[in-house]
Amino acid sequence: MLEELRITGLGVIEDTTLPLTGGMNVITGETGAGKTMVVTGLGLLFGGRADAGRVRAEPGRAVVEGRLRLSEPTATAVHTRISEAGADTDDDGTVLLSRTVTAEGRSRAHVGGRSMPVSMLGEIGEQVLAVHGQSDQLRLLRPAEQRGALDRFAGPEHEKLLDTLRDAYAQWRRVTDDLADRRRNARERNQEADLLRLGLDEITRVDPQPGEDDELKAEAQRLEHAEGLRAAAQLAQQAVAGGLEAGEDVPDAVGLLGAARRALEAQAAVDRTLGELAGRLEEAVTLAGDVSAELSGYLAGLDADPARLQAIYERRAALRGLTRKYADDVDGVVAWAERARTRLAELDTSDELLDELDRERQRLGGEVAELAERLSASRRQAAGRFAGEVTAELAGLAMPHARIEVAVLPRPAGRGEPTLTVGGSEVGIGPDGADEVELRLLAHPGAPALPLQRGASGGELSRVMLAIEVVFAGAGGPPTLVFDEVDAGVGGQAAVEIGRRLARLARSHQVLVVTHLPQVAAFADRHLVVAKDTGGAVTTSGVRVVEDTERARELARMLAGLPDSDLGIAHAEELLAVAARARRP
Repeated sequence: MLEELRITGLGVIEDTTLPLTGGMNVITGETGAGKTMVVTGLGLLFGGRADAGRVRAEPGRAVVEGRLRLSEPTATAVHTRISEAGADTDDDGTVLLSRTVTAEGRSRAHVGGRSMPVSMLGEIGEQVLAVHGQSDQLRLLRPAEQRGALDRFAGPEHEKLLDTLRDAYAQWRRVTDDLADRRRNARERNQEADLLRLGLDEITRVDPQPGEDDELKAEAQRLEHAEGLRAAAQLAQQAVAGGLEAGEDVPDAVGLLGAARRALEAQAAVDRTLGELAGRLEEAVTLAGDVSAELSGYLAGLDADPARLQAIYERRAALRGLTRKYADDVDGVVAWAERARTRLAELDTSDELLDELDRERQRLGGEVAELAERLSASRRQAAGRFAGEVTAELAGLAMPHARIEVAVLPRPAGRGEPTLTVGGSEVGIGPDGADEVELRLLAHPGAPALPLQRGASGGELSRVMLAIEVVFAGAGGPPTLVFDEVDAGVGGQAAVEIGRRLARLARSHQVLVVTHLPQVAAFADRHLVVAKDTGGAVTTSGVRVVEDTERARELARMLAGLPDSDLGIAHAEELLAVAARARRP
């Protein structure tokens, strides 16, 4: 749950803190006081799009901070994700989130005190928060959103089936498009393939090896300077350990080191330090002997071979011929050849390959059709349960005679999308299957079942949306739910029932409600009022918690616009008493 929200420099809000509780939090206030800025701030905190136009001129930046306390099962997923990103939770288990937006439009995000991409706030928001406003009601009118709502309700096994279909559909489309492209562009593909084969034939004849040019260059340098290298190696070997041509009276490094070691060992019994130094000289003698042996081997293998040098020149010339055409170096030529072989396979338009692709397309198409048929059956099964549960909730929202129907219909063919035969009929097919889902409302007995966009008024749509959310809440979902004036167009007994349903949601979720209805506000566990101050040169707003008498005065203002009216306050107190009785288990 969100324990605290602080907003600075956003819209009319200069600096305010909202202390939130785990139950139902209601936010009220006069029109234009800044209630919407609270929801806007929540959107920013959880990765929403930043609008620099909402940033106050002073101080020139908006900051939204929140303290999040997580409980299972959400806690594990969120803690794991932020830990992977390098952030930490506080000692009490809470997570601090922050979002800053400047007047120039620059945006920064912090999680657990660490700078993060804004997308990280969005990932956390998907896990912990769901915001529902009037725009969400409009989204619910779209067929794709209605299908998505039914799919979410249908449960995890249904979602696994949907994911399997999406994977199979992607493979089927990939093979189908590949086959069509090979058939459509066969001439261009063959021309490109011929050019690639010419290049590959030339490279194959030379057969370059990775790193070969550098090795040949080094070998050529040794052969070109063989005499100088031999003289240097011989001189070094004689100096280290003597040689066949060295006279007996010419000292060498090994001999001198050995004499020094023996001199020190003779006195080691007197002073142990000389013994330690003698041991180190013995190591030096060994090392000098090893160098001498390696120099002997080097001299034995060093040979001026003009024929070999000429062969290297010719080989390097052949390699340069390839690097002029295909890449900057030999390794690049080898890589070009690998890419060319891969591309040749992609360009293949042989009858054998086309037949194989066609068989694979048909196989995958059959698999997609079979999965789509199973998905349709699963949707039809879920549709009955979904309609029944939403209808039951509508009865409790002062729509006792209304009924919701969920129609699962085959998607018509001929809309410019792929088609398959599913269940014996040719239908349009997409990554979400072959169905169109339509929510229909029967507002009263005898009324026709009309699509929501045609059959629901604003108030009815608000209640349908709330009923759907209550049904979803019973199946899990984010722990914090935000409702931004979803009760618009509702009043009377329906408003009381909306408040009752929101209070019921608050038993298992943290609920934040922005409302203008006193019947809804009366059910709150915590009542926050956004108040506007026009006393200064610039209008500002702040938020305060109201309780007891203050709360009754706020409800009286909402009821009749008269916060000091004794009759209004009495009515408000009666409303609070009704809500308190309704909230009892």
